[in-house]
Amino acid sequence: MKDLNEILGMATRVQEELQKAQENLDKIEVEGVSGGGVVKVRATAKGRITGVSIDESLLAPSEKQMLEDLVAAAFNDARKKADEVSGAEMGKMTSGLPLPPGFKLPF
Repeated sequence: MKDLNEILGMATRVQEELQKAQENLDKIEVEGVSGGGVVKVRATAKGRITGVSIDESLLAPSEKQMLEDLVAAAFNDARKKADEVSGAEMGKMTSGLPLPPGFKLPF
């Protein structure tokens, strides 16, 4: 039974470490950019949007469609970067765990 208790203890420690890693992801910030920098979106590595910056040159009514496209592109860029940072951070956390290849933790 000692082995089972050790396994349960290890699982508890891993769960605590994963929780800490998740909390840390909300402190890491990335920036998505589109249109050569005229639209920027800041987000945490967890995917929470923290800010949007739009260059004044895009605020003309005739630029509405382009602005909408650039905002969507910046959001997508921020999300991609957030996913990359999150994957790298979680990879550090799980590098010592005996997980099967391709196994993804539920985040």
